[in-house]
Amino acid sequence: MAEKSMKDKQEPKAAGESKPVEAEEVSPEKEEKKVTEQEKESAEAKPIAVEAKAPAPDSKVDERKEVKETKPSAQVPKEPTKEAKKTKKTKSKAKKSKSASKAKKSKKAKKKKPKEKEPKPAMVGEMPRHAKKMKRKAYEAELAKLEVELVKLQGWIKATGPKVAVIFEGRDSAGKGGTIKRITRRLSPRVVRVAALPVPTEKEKTQWYFQRYIPQLPSGGEMVLFDRSWYNRAGVERVMGFCTDEEYTEFMSTVNNFEAALTRSGLTLIKYWLHISDENQEKRFEQRIHDPRRRWKLSPWDLEARSRWVDYSKARDAMLQHTSTAHAPWYIVDANIKRHARLNVIAHLLSLIPYKDLTPKSLKLPPRQKAGDYKPPDLDQFNFVPTVYPK
Repeated sequence: MAEKSMKDKQEPKAAGESKPVEAEEVSPEKEEKKVTEQEKESAEAKPIAVEAKAPAPDSKVDERKEVKETKPSAQVPKEPTKEAKKTKKTKSKAKKSKSASKAKKSKKAKKKKPKEKEPKPAMVGEMPRHAKKMKRKAYEAELAKLEVELVKLQGWIKATGPKVAVIFEGRDSAGKGGTIKRITRRLSPRVVRVAALPVPTEKEKTQWYFQRYIPQLPSGGEMVLFDRSWYNRAGVERVMGFCTDEEYTEFMSTVNNFEAALTRSGLTLIKYWLHISDENQEKRFEQRIHDPRRRWKLSPWDLEARSRWVDYSKARDAMLQHTSTAHAPWYIVDANIKRHARLNVIAHLLSLIPYKDLTPKSLKLPPRQKAGDYKPPDLDQFNFVPTVYPK
């Protein structure tokens, strides 16, 4: 037994054994060695803590605290997890949607500005504003009411004997002819007639310029509607070069006195200028080109006038400014919508003439004469129009 105890003292200890030696005396040198070994072990343990992985998100709170305590001051930046990336994406999308909604709101706020009052179609170079086109039923209902008043006007003219001349001027396709047709549709051509003179003949070119228009003026109890008039010289002839500069200046210096003489003689002179925009004229020209029923309205001179739009505008402005007088003023009509122009012209025309309702009382239809000895002939011996319709 004594020998075994001596052998155990002489053999070195294993690294993993931690049993204390009771009777062993420790020298100061051995104590210093133990201290240095303990310092080495603590130094080796520190880098192990740096390499320690972060705990799982579902680990306990106390384990997270231990890892935080072991981390050094210089930390390695963590990569964002999938959940963090998703939250970032959702935040960016939310910001984008907010900015888009704000932009939409700002656009709507710009659109929803208070409506400005529509200006009056005062001067001719600018395009006047117009409302939406009337529906056909509403248009025809209003036209029927105005036609009743036109019949009253006709009866008053025939009964009292005034002289009325109405001039319609405007660009090509402005709607002069259509407006005149709506006025005369229910009226008698013996009381209300239309004057639409062709190109002057060689004989008429040698006459005084106003001479060929004088026979067309109304007598007592008549109303004449001029589809173009002596103002051709201030418009078409001036722009297309059909008159000289001297003839143009002579016309402009004479026309106001000529019209003043007409009004002094008791003639009521009314002048309308039908205003149309460039875009609407182009649309109507295209309709005339493609529609064979309207193609006769379009001539090479109309196309040439289209290419000189600005020249016509200048000539029109000079004419209106010089010839709109107190005894014969010009009235501008917004003719961009034909239905509106027709109704507005008829209503305005009725307002300028102080007519009265002289419509005769309703008549009773007498009974038809009895045939007696009369026998109708055999109609088969006469020529008949072939019955093509209805098909």
